[in-house]
Amino acid sequence: MATRASGLIKLVGLCGTAGVLVAAVLFPIAGGLGLASNRAADTVDQTSGELAEGQLPLMTTIEDKDGNPIAYLYKQYRIPVKSDQISAAMKNAIVAVEDERFYSHHGVDWQGVARAAAQAGVEGEVSGGGSSLTQQYVKNYLAYVIGDGTEEGYAKATEVSLGRKLKEARIALQLEQKMSKDEILTAYLNIVPYGSRTYGVGAAARTYFNTTPDKLTVPQAALLAGLVNRPSALSKSPEDALERRNTVIDRMLRNNMFGDSNSDQAKKAAEEYKAAPLGVVSPLNVPASDCVGAGDGEVDGFFCSYLQEYLAKAGLSKDELKRGGYTVRTTLDRKATDAAKRAAEEEVPKTTKGIANVMSIVEPGTDKHRVRALVANRDYGPDADAGQTSYDLPSEVTNFGAGSIYKVFTAAAALEKHVTGINQMIPTPSFYTSQMFKGGGPNCQSAGRGERFYCLKNASEGGPEERTLTNALATSPNTGFVILEEWLGGVAPVVDMAVRLGMRESMQGVNRQGQTLKADGSNGPSQGDQFKQENAGSFTLGVGPTSVLELANVSATLMSGGTWCPPSPVEQVLDRNGKPVQLNEQPCEQVVDPALANTLVVGMSQDDKPGGTSARAAQETGWDPNRPIMGKTGTTNDHMSVGFIGATPQYAGAVLTFSDGVSPQVICRGNPPRLCGKNGSPGVYGGDVAAPTWFKAMKVIHEGKEIKQLPAPDPRYQ
Repeated sequence: MATRASGLIKLVGLCGTAGVLVAAVLFPIAGGLGLASNRAADTVDQTSGELAEGQLPLMTTIEDKDGNPIAYLYKQYRIPVKSDQISAAMKNAIVAVEDERFYSHHGVDWQGVARAAAQAGVEGEVSGGGSSLTQQYVKNYLAYVIGDGTEEGYAKATEVSLGRKLKEARIALQLEQKMSKDEILTAYLNIVPYGSRTYGVGAAARTYFNTTPDKLTVPQAALLAGLVNRPSALSKSPEDALERRNTVIDRMLRNNMFGDSNSDQAKKAAEEYKAAPLGVVSPLNVPASDCVGAGDGEVDGFFCSYLQEYLAKAGLSKDELKRGGYTVRTTLDRKATDAAKRAAEEEVPKTTKGIANVMSIVEPGTDKHRVRALVANRDYGPDADAGQTSYDLPSEVTNFGAGSIYKVFTAAAALEKHVTGINQMIPTPSFYTSQMFKGGGPNCQSAGRGERFYCLKNASEGGPEERTLTNALATSPNTGFVILEEWLGGVAPVVDMAVRLGMRESMQGVNRQGQTLKADGSNGPSQGDQFKQENAGSFTLGVGPTSVLELANVSATLMSGGTWCPPSPVEQVLDRNGKPVQLNEQPCEQVVDPALANTLVVGMSQDDKPGGTSARAAQETGWDPNRPIMGKTGTTNDHMSVGFIGATPQYAGAVLTFSDGVSPQVICRGNPPRLCGKNGSPGVYGGDVAAPTWFKAMKVIHEGKEIKQLPAPDPRYQ
């Protein structure tokens, strides 16, 4: 008795020192509140009412363009609910096990405080206990809202000290003056953890029982109430969970929550509740908390990951997404995504070791370029043996080139400078030695000072010595486009054109090795700057690191009359209250003359026609010859990567197939294609894998859509 008294005296003394709870101890019903500091009042404002609800970490839902969920982002899986959405059984269960005097005290359970004070008298510190449900709400708010659930935040909010207890008690007393008992209870049930990454009763009901909190039965509610402070009970064993649940039911009986606890009817009800099975769903109904496992069969993870990167640049950080409770309506088209995924895997099965087949699809437009699909023959995930990858293959800058696709930039620059037109003849000799560019090659002569002229030949022997630019784009002779670079005075105008049309990250964000540029410039220059500094004529042959998404967006830019827009994955973002969130997206730009863009589209319209590099792919996949496209294949000299870009007025897309193993090899023809060492033969071409992937996907995507004609060319560029 003396020990308990000395503990209480010690507690009262500390309260007096703090100037907070002396009057509350003496007058527990009405006293003490007038002595609370303004700082404490501020804390109350942060933990009560609508403001508290607005600050709760909530789950963000990612939707496709039609409003179907494809992913969830969260730190704390929580579904807030109102009081009338929580069953009486749940409220009774939590009161019975956590604070049976909840409805009779005014924020602080003085009997519990006395017990804690007695313990302090013995040990010199408070080791736990004595907290009312209101105080527990304060503690959980500080831990999981203010502290954001971090280890540091939790440790601070649950510090074992009298100081922390005093703070809880002070705020709890004030809360009881500002909030009703039911409001406090509801707020508590919405914030506390239930284990398994689940917070709040709304999410807990779904996680463990696949139901809503208003439908929770007594046995279900008792289990959830028992998990609040012992979330490990369920994970240890079903027996431990059952024992914990039944303890809660016994306390509910003791508190007359089934009627008079001494009545046979109440006792019988309790025994029936205790005899019920746990009924926990298996596996637990917890949504994937990131892009891995997003959507259908881990297909949408690439899109989800790109979305997060895009939103971060637009002013909505990944951390805010995981706690803000946003609804993000994306531009993802399910039909386009599924068709592209199927086509990518048909050409290169996911079990094919060392070969990635990647496709991006963008919808042209003068106000927005909507990303409709980002897929690969890989699934998005960490298990490489299962054909998965966590690299953002469809959107990041890969370490592989797009080959002759880059000739499009040379053609665009040549048209802009009026050094040629799409119907004019350009020289296309089988072999050519450049007097402007250096770099060597077979049978090249010295240029003096140890340098070597740049020599190159066409991929196929023979062929006409001259061709129209349109025919050259369809048949892809290397020499003609290096000559165009010379006519332009060097490679700089071509690099700049690539940037303008859409290769911005590829040219300005990485170096020649594909490494992201550091802020201090220590691993620079950028790829584009290095090509210009070296005046490397090989640029037109697409030898450097390339983004598949940016290639698709180049096609969209040309098909949009020369209007570049950022490849946007987002249609709309709503906050937790349903209000639109303004994003800082880059504006669209008119990057080339619309007449130039339209004319170049026509100049690229023969690739799928007889003699074009994708003609066989178009025919074998059953592409409708009446539906016109612009297109261009690409193959790197080492045959370690091939590509295709193409567009109709409705959709633009790009495919890149590359050797993505630790030690890249030549990709050789086959069904499916295969790796064949460093000098394998015959190497695959863009028309063999990349183009068929594009035509297979786009054939499905265009089903039932109007056949639209390409824009008319302008005589100034013909």
